[in-house]
Amino acid sequence: MQYDVIVIGAGLAGLVTTTELATKGKKVLLLDQEGPQSLGGQAWWSFGGLFLVDSPEQRRMGIKDSHELAWQDWLGTASYDRLETEDKFGFEWAKRYVHFAKEEKRSWLHEKGVRFFPVVGWAERGGYLAEGHGNSVPRFHITWGTGPGLVQPFLSLLHKQIDANLVTYKPRHQEDYLMEREHQITTVQGSILENDHAERGKETTRKTIGEFSYEAASIVIASGGIGANFEAIRKNWPKSLGKAPKNMIAGVPKHVDGRMLSITERAGGKIVNRDRMWHYTEGIRNWAPIWEKHGIRILPGPSSLWLDAEGNRLEAPNFPGFDTLGTLKAIMDTGYDYSWFILTKDIIEKEFALSGSEQNPDLTGKSIAKVLQRILPGPPTPVQHFIDYGEDFIVADSIENLVVGMNKLIGHKKLSIEKVRKQVEARDRALMNNFTKDLQVVAMHGARNYIGDKLIRTAKPHRLLDPTYGPLIAVKLNILSRKTLGGLQTNMEGKVLQKNGIPFDNVYAAGEVAGFGGGGLHGYRSLEGTFLGGCLFTGKTVAESIIKNDH
Repeated sequence: MQYDVIVIGAGLAGLVTTTELATKGKKVLLLDQEGPQSLGGQAWWSFGGLFLVDSPEQRRMGIKDSHELAWQDWLGTASYDRLETEDKFGFEWAKRYVHFAKEEKRSWLHEKGVRFFPVVGWAERGGYLAEGHGNSVPRFHITWGTGPGLVQPFLSLLHKQIDANLVTYKPRHQEDYLMEREHQITTVQGSILENDHAERGKETTRKTIGEFSYEAASIVIASGGIGANFEAIRKNWPKSLGKAPKNMIAGVPKHVDGRMLSITERAGGKIVNRDRMWHYTEGIRNWAPIWEKHGIRILPGPSSLWLDAEGNRLEAPNFPGFDTLGTLKAIMDTGYDYSWFILTKDIIEKEFALSGSEQNPDLTGKSIAKVLQRILPGPPTPVQHFIDYGEDFIVADSIENLVVGMNKLIGHKKLSIEKVRKQVEARDRALMNNFTKDLQVVAMHGARNYIGDKLIRTAKPHRLLDPTYGPLIAVKLNILSRKTLGGLQTNMEGKVLQKNGIPFDNVYAAGEVAGFGGGGLHGYRSLEGTFLGGCLFTGKTVAESIIKNDH
């Protein structure tokens, strides 16, 4: 055979698998349905957040973390309940991944040139008991250079390996079939798509100009999830979250369609945990969209007042940044698929970060001077653009005018001025003392005990109706599609299981298509920073398994 391994998908998991294999001398064919401009997949668009445990960055910030605490948080978050069946391998992958995040992950990336922003973020805070969901301590490490900064070392290595004839990269190759020969799947067949030089993220043509068929001793599927396939999302929507949203915005480009999941299933592969997925509740429509229904996620600090579509305050612990899935359920239980933030100019200046490499040009461009500008008065420029041009943002000088604007945005008088005012005033009274029974206000004060939050992520607690901190701002929040938590079930070598539970001899899966490991490493929930990490870990592990099995 001309190739030792065929890797399907040139996102982060595919890049890691390919480059790790080629480093050991394997001849790799890398196929992707998109063009060279899309190398790196969804990782390129990401904020570059990575889950690390007991890192030097944490220790410098005074954070005391440990493997035991991280594993406790992981178990409380994942809530595995199918350990004999669908969670069997995901649970074992999770154990190894948390160990990887504590021991090898940072040094391995550091050797490749990856560096981290010194302030560690505190995502998914939970708000329950010690053994419940959420990160007990900050663990969200932002890659210096965001997503492109994480992808670049693997891209640089890939290009060197292409020049050395170790890797053959064929873009615009859309896989249609996995073919069995002599009781092994060794052949990939598909369509060659017409070249399309549309910018990264834009929809590309599906016009075919030919067909292809390639063979290799091993095949790795690293094709991503279903984040832009709203039909598949709604079909597999978890019953626990009620009815699927009628309206969603897309956190990923249209080509993130999950095609290889169904193709692999038709070839005998086993898909598990179809109902587990990770969608965000703080989505805003991009004022300058790149793809269809392009949405951006707000990474909020803890101070915004969160109201449902009828103007009721969400109950504890559904505060900004605490429990993505719990808040998603609370919103869907209202019968609506949107909600609202109410905040002030001071809060948006300090607490609104926007997820995505393109929304953080200072971090993406590795500009210390521009990063330091974040401490200056006024929102960061990308946030200001949304305030000025975003259709989900309303700015007003009074609660009356704010609610009028909110109702105008949705097209009818859904919200009562008096009801919203009552919610805001009640929250403001909780700030009259340094102590309170309002758990969100307690959380706001608690966040500022962490120096990282106090410096750049949490506004000084204040009354929303205090004009000193105004004007008032309302943000309509949409459901934003993003990650697939289930997928192809893989054993601990990364081999795809057949429907009878026996692994294929030579078919592997890495990244999101494998549920980030085992068909569902996360269980029901994520601690954040674990999606990119899951791509890194599965890609590395699959490459090591193929190399070991060939000896």
